[in-house]
Amino acid sequence: MNRKLVALCLFAGLLWADEVDWPAYGGGTDEIRYSKLDQINTKNVGRLAVAWTFDTGDAFAGSEFQCNPLVINGVLYSTTPKVNVVALDAASGKLLWRYDPNPGAHVLGKMRNRGMNFWANGDQSRLFFTYRQYLISLDAKTGKVDSAFGTDGKVDLRDDLGREPRNMVSMTTPGVVYHDLLIVGSMMSETLPASPGDIRAYDVRTGKLRWTFHTIPRPGEFGYETWPKDAWTYTGAANDWSGMALDEKRGLLFIPTGSAAFDFYGANRVGDDLFADCLLALKAETGERVWHFQEVHHDIWDRDLPSPPSLVTVTHDGRRVDAVAQTTKSGYVYVFERETGKPLFPIEERAVPTSELAGEVTAKTQPFPLLPAPFARQALTEDMLTERTPAAHEAALARFKKTLSAGQFVPASTQGTIIFPGFDGGAEWGGSAFDPQTGLLYVNANEMAWILRMVEQHENRTNEASGKSLYMANCAGCHRPDLSGGLPEFPSLKNLSARYTDADVMKLLQQGSGRMPAFAQIGNPAIKAIAEFVLNGEDTTVESKQNPQLFMRYMNDGYNRFLDSEGYPAIKPPWGTLNAINLNTGKYAWKIPFGEYPKLAAKTGSENYGGPVVTAGGLVFIGATSYDKKFHAFDKRTGQLLWETTLPFAGNATPATYEVGGRQYVVIAAGGGKSPDPSGGTIVAFSLPR
Repeated sequence: MNRKLVALCLFAGLLWADEVDWPAYGGGTDEIRYSKLDQINTKNVGRLAVAWTFDTGDAFAGSEFQCNPLVINGVLYSTTPKVNVVALDAASGKLLWRYDPNPGAHVLGKMRNRGMNFWANGDQSRLFFTYRQYLISLDAKTGKVDSAFGTDGKVDLRDDLGREPRNMVSMTTPGVVYHDLLIVGSMMSETLPASPGDIRAYDVRTGKLRWTFHTIPRPGEFGYETWPKDAWTYTGAANDWSGMALDEKRGLLFIPTGSAAFDFYGANRVGDDLFADCLLALKAETGERVWHFQEVHHDIWDRDLPSPPSLVTVTHDGRRVDAVAQTTKSGYVYVFERETGKPLFPIEERAVPTSELAGEVTAKTQPFPLLPAPFARQALTEDMLTERTPAAHEAALARFKKTLSAGQFVPASTQGTIIFPGFDGGAEWGGSAFDPQTGLLYVNANEMAWILRMVEQHENRTNEASGKSLYMANCAGCHRPDLSGGLPEFPSLKNLSARYTDADVMKLLQQGSGRMPAFAQIGNPAIKAIAEFVLNGEDTTVESKQNPQLFMRYMNDGYNRFLDSEGYPAIKPPWGTLNAINLNTGKYAWKIPFGEYPKLAAKTGSENYGGPVVTAGGLVFIGATSYDKKFHAFDKRTGQLLWETTLPFAGNATPATYEVGGRQYVVIAAGGGKSPDPSGGTIVAFSLPR
């Protein structure tokens, strides 16, 4: 057989695999979460039943299981709550192999992973995933480490950032593979100190760095003038933690970024802060900027772009347009032409309030898209407060009257500012699904109010500090001054000695974990003083001096949901929604409450994490709802619920669908971790009975 025929056969095989497999995070590099499979459809979905389950066996208290699995040539690949990698027979759920990156290790802090990348060439096939700070390459056939990649199969994501000290850098959401490049974002602390959120491309075979795009520009780079002149040396974040999309035909990469550090006070980063809170279009081969759009100028509200953009084709002004759609925490959807960045619907720059906090310089205007209309309510008013019970209403009203609430872009205050939609959206990391058949974009949303309150700090100009003062300066913004935390994202530190030793806490502070930064730069005596304070209340004085570039005059007093006395949202429902938006017109096809609190027995909607999948069979599959543990199938045209089942744990992950042996399956990771219920780690696959 000649080479041309071999190449043609291989290409045809890949095309067929794309039809029946789920070969990339979100189903494909276009990130539309769409499948052409239609064996399961609106007429028979009511017969859907469990085909197999797999218990990962490594869930732990407070763990989360958010992986969108890959399915390639009959093998399902998934990470687990402890970020092991498992390969399963996709038809039976039988374990083929398992890789543990840190066997026997005691888990310190929450671990989170949403998926992997796959690359193949000839008889080589590789999986790429991240464990803490390490990007690891595995042989997809055997699960063994590819020693040719990086150093002994690993690349340390803290390297090549041009910054000392090296703070914690990891990756929760996978990047994309383009030819022989693995292109990735990063996840790090959004308080200071934090690493810069560079976008990086690595050689898939060797792990060598091929190109870098600086999201915090350096001297001479585009956007440098939008920061203080030395900001690139000390500030951080502006990172892509939520994933990216790739137009393979054009070689264009679309990357959403988050806010710069520190999230809520920007006196040391005065300016618009490009490329924080941007949708970036880069050349995939070189990392060269093609265009960008900044959704928030000088963000002080943690308005990260929370999900990968969707590469869609729509009918606009009578012509077919290849576009990119980006959902936001604020509840907006932005739609742009892919090649030029021209918006398909009008966007207005409107004047917004200024901050009263000393040193803060807010942007004079912010962008507001006119279409589509927001998929989440935009301002909390008194008439929207809960009426679940008279007592709940009165308590909510009393608390509401003490805060500022006037819609989007009201700056943080010392009395407390309502952030609505809250810090978790609006849209969340699960992403949206797009149906090429109808032009509908499906996005699930939270409708929760949060309260952002700032507390003035005092700069330490001496060489001494106490354990308590160090905790207040470095930890209280997330874990609150009283150590109570803000579940589920920021755990309580009360009674910590029952769970961790002195050595455990010091290791966490030295190395960081997830969004928690490393504090190695403050020195071991200061770290020990913090550990003693949180473990047993001791307030030891040690030598310590603050870095003036990292000093924040104001810090938030924690992440505070606006809840009633029984823990329910202090606003009227819906508290979560599922939306279908026609991107041809910018109008809504349907909108429904999404999720329930079982004890209330009412269609209130609830917080939801994990996204939808849409199929040619006329269905939208989605788990996501945190409290009722349901997995749902909706009619994609009408929003009618056609089927649902209860999972062993909440399905806070995006599902996948695939075909093996002529049989279509739908699979989801069920792990919970976003509610007070116990966490788990079960993969559940469904199919039609034979």
